[in-house]
Amino acid sequence: MTEDRLRFFVVRVGEPTESPEEAEEYLAELRFLVESAGYAVGAMHAYKWRRPDPATYLTKGRIQEIQNLLAQGSYDAVLVDAPVSPVQVRNLEKAWEKPVLDREGLILQIFAQNARTAQAKAQVELAQLQYELPRLTHRWTHLSRERGGIGLRGGGGEQQIEIDRRKIRERIARLRRLLAEYQKQAAIRRERREMLLRVTLVGYTNVGKSTLMRLISKAPVLVEDRLFATLDTTTRKVVLNGIPFLLSDSVGFIRKLPPSLLEAFHTTLEEVREADLLLLVVDISSPGYLQQIRVVERTLEKIGAGHIPILLVMNKIDRLSPEALDLAEKSWQAQTHYPTAFISATQKIGMETFYQTLTSLLQEIQHRRQSGLPAKHHDDLDHLLR
Repeated sequence: MTEDRLRFFVVRVGEPTESPEEAEEYLAELRFLVESAGYAVGAMHAYKWRRPDPATYLTKGRIQEIQNLLAQGSYDAVLVDAPVSPVQVRNLEKAWEKPVLDREGLILQIFAQNARTAQAKAQVELAQLQYELPRLTHRWTHLSRERGGIGLRGGGGEQQIEIDRRKIRERIARLRRLLAEYQKQAAIRRERREMLLRVTLVGYTNVGKSTLMRLISKAPVLVEDRLFATLDTTTRKVVLNGIPFLLSDSVGFIRKLPPSLLEAFHTTLEEVREADLLLLVVDISSPGYLQQIRVVERTLEKIGAGHIPILLVMNKIDRLSPEALDLAEKSWQAQTHYPTAFISATQKIGMETFYQTLTSLLQEIQHRRQSGLPAKHHDDLDHLLR
């Protein structure tokens, strides 16, 4: 119930080139992020981006405007959808007399809530500690409450802050050693299955990757209408038209995904980097699906997977009218020769054509592997989205 949840006043900083449709899509995504973290959106305030103020990120006029709006309602905290520095957070909290959270902090909270296995928990904790360390100076008493499990104590003065910093750095070092062990174990598992083709699902968060994973593999996989519901890699052996391969799910991507998470999830993302084929799943019913594809493409480049062949899977076609779907198919095919399948994973529409396309690509990759040829990479999409 919303009365039991913290109410956030949400401030969104939009790009100057955003269309009204894109702005509306991003606001909906931001609301979904806040609700996925277990909070309630009390109000949303959006404006166009301008050069940030080094001390407060927002301009004095904008700060005063938001302060007036905060006085008109009942809010527990403020979320600024931007990369706000620790100093800027401290100054905004002084101005508004409210706790301030930035986008990275919110996403880290969602990841922490969804981490289920020991590896995922270690990955998220590492990212959280790296995020919190530079914020320790003015928030260390808060860390003492939140991080009691790693030995932080209450107290005062610079000496206590240095003690807490040292404890966090020591914990970060231990987590990195633990994750290195997970990485070695994962590498051994990959070596054992080296002969099988590897296919990995990638895409924006909450576009239906887990639903498609369950449909293809016939295995029980967590499916929730929630951002970042899947953090752990799930791998299943699948045989399609006589071709055996390993199918893996992966963590969903999103705009402005914190770099600390990409670093912490290095082991998990190895499944993406070492795949023979990526199934890039897209929610075609989303007005900003082209921008979502761009986000995924850029993230793949960041993690060293930009060279891997891709089958684009346009999902959720059941949410489009027949006319809109026909227009989308013709428009897309006219722009690119990129291998594409239009499906609805929930309604099992278009799956026969999808399986035919997937089989053809697997046969091609298998032939190239046996012939010692490099994998064929399609560049059309990157050119289209540039």
